[in-house]
Amino acid sequence: MSDAEKITVQDNMVVTLDYVLKVDGKVVDQSSDTGTIEFLQGQGQVIPGLENALYGMAVGETRQFNVLPAEGYGHVNEDDFAEIPLSEFPKEIPLEEGIELQLKDQDGELFEAYVDEVRENTILLNFNHPLAGKELDFEVTVVDLRPATAEELDHGHAHSGHTHE
Repeated sequence: MSDAEKITVQDNMVVTLDYVLKVDGKVVDQSSDTGTIEFLQGQGQVIPGLENALYGMAVGETRQFNVLPAEGYGHVNEDDFAEIPLSEFPKEIPLEEGIELQLKDQDGELFEAYVDEVRENTILLNFNHPLAGKELDFEVTVVDLRPATAEELDHGHAHSGHTHE
């Protein structure tokens, strides 16, 4: 196959990636632990900085790049913190800094928060993504690449045995 015929990452392609994600020089996530990720390119299923860096890559190609917060998980929003009385938490919940909590709002919707600080009578919860405000260092390898099916395009996501619908 000549270079002109080589299939590369472009919109509406199903991309399968091996990846290592580092923050401040420390690995925070990697496909060797969690498995490859598969997604439909151009549909906003991954952060913009990752999606933008993949365009033009071919199967087997590896690339390293840095993603700034604006193209990653955003900047830390100071309005996304809440101070909650300790009395509102069941005693069996271990309230320590960094613990992830799943909470329900009045409508029963689940969302995540992280214990930012344990105070004398209150807990400061952080509703920002844990990687908000962080620069992300990626090393990615395209493992597989194929055109999306009509059904995948209609549904707006990749279909495979490895993804959770």
